[in-house]
Amino acid sequence: MHLLGIDIGTGGTRAVVIDEQARVVASASAEHEPFFSGETGWAEQDPEEWWRATKAAIAAVLKAEPSIEIGAIGLSGQMHGAVVLDDRDQPIRPAIMWCVQRTSEQCAQITGSLGKARLIDMAANPAVTGFTLPKLLWLRQVEPEPWSRVRTVMLPKDYIRLKLSGVKATDVTDASGTLLFDVAKREWSDRMFAEFDLDPDIFPEVFESIEVTGVVSAAGSDSTGLETGTPIVAGAGDNAAGAVGLGIVRPGMMSVTIGTSGVVFLVTDGPQTDPSGRIHTLCHAVPDRWHNTGVTQAAGLSLKWYRDNFGNGRSFDELVDLARSAPEGSDGLIWLPYLMGERTPHLDPNARAALVGLTASHTDAHVVRAILEGVAFSLKDSIGIFAELGTEVSSIRLGGGGARSALWRKIQADVYKHPVETAREDEGAAFGAALLAGVGVGVWDSVDEACANAVEISDRIEPDSSASKGLERNYTAYGILYNALRPVNEILRNRVADK
Repeated sequence: MHLLGIDIGTGGTRAVVIDEQARVVASASAEHEPFFSGETGWAEQDPEEWWRATKAAIAAVLKAEPSIEIGAIGLSGQMHGAVVLDDRDQPIRPAIMWCVQRTSEQCAQITGSLGKARLIDMAANPAVTGFTLPKLLWLRQVEPEPWSRVRTVMLPKDYIRLKLSGVKATDVTDASGTLLFDVAKREWSDRMFAEFDLDPDIFPEVFESIEVTGVVSAAGSDSTGLETGTPIVAGAGDNAAGAVGLGIVRPGMMSVTIGTSGVVFLVTDGPQTDPSGRIHTLCHAVPDRWHNTGVTQAAGLSLKWYRDNFGNGRSFDELVDLARSAPEGSDGLIWLPYLMGERTPHLDPNARAALVGLTASHTDAHVVRAILEGVAFSLKDSIGIFAELGTEVSSIRLGGGGARSALWRKIQADVYKHPVETAREDEGAAFGAALLAGVGVGVWDSVDEACANAVEISDRIEPDSSASKGLERNYTAYGILYNALRPVNEILRNRVADK
């Protein structure tokens, strides 16, 4: 039997096929058209673009290994996106994505209605612009005609489930990021639906990540070449599925993943909340386990932004090699990676990026290194909050594109002052989704067993105490800059709003 994992990401869809020994036998990706961001704070994608890319990625892996038989499918994808369908299950408008910032007014309404403490008590999380509930309130208030036609609200990966199987379902990890879920009880929150006058019937049934939700339909088979009747498990949002793919399943284990965004993910044995609302508390893909998450909105995006605008045609690898020529601490140059506002620890959609400390002696090598270090500083903010809450970190495992760079791995070890590991195979959330599919159909008895068989550590970097000391000085300055620049950002934001 072979297992197929599909991850509907921001920039593309990835398909991974593994065997019963958790070895990758085929993988393929299909890029998405760039998401629409016609105004500051907007981010939208056409769900049909995900379906096109999914079909292309599936076709590629089936062509690469035509003799394989897929025994089960697991799904993962970008979290928080609001996919709204009409009575014919057709998208009414483009999906509003995780990185949207235009719902700050609705977040204020949610917090004002319940109070910050009661909101965290009910939904385990603060009101975040990227979460689903603020987007639905925005849609109801700003686009009432489309809202009047909404009959179903889905998360991105669950739209693909609908196309494959005709079944409307979601899982506990994705539901946790809607602000309409009782995270402690792992079920939809009747109180939140009532508080905001939403019909719970527009949301799909929720399952644990390893439960089978349905099978590939005849229409799904015709579109993809997958066999009719192939089981599809609930799967998980990309953060939880990616953690499973890295073996981050036991309490105290932490992953730090740098993709477009940056995610610090800590497994807990209960729903541990932050009264200040600086981090998120969500269900894990492992039954009866939870996780805390801190998010940097523009982690890998910071380096991509620099490459696209100032890289002069150089690749990511060439830029990172260039950064090696700059010293630790970038000679006092500091990057604040708030290109898309920020979530942790500053829940502020109006935060703005900054490059501080420039002198005539700085070069482009210093700038690139400062970006790598600034992203690590931002991720360290989350680790510090976890420490405040009293959770002891047993290990830190790195994932995503940032983990492929030896320099960025070393910077992270030195900034976090903790050894960091990388897994031999890092196929991301699609790999984790495939493991969940295997558990769902009995290849492994538990997610713990699946990860024990699947994940091997290939590299471990110890922090350099001398480098850590120098970087700590920069981190101290970094911690001051957000509040120092807030008045400046407010003036500039008002100027833009007045135009």
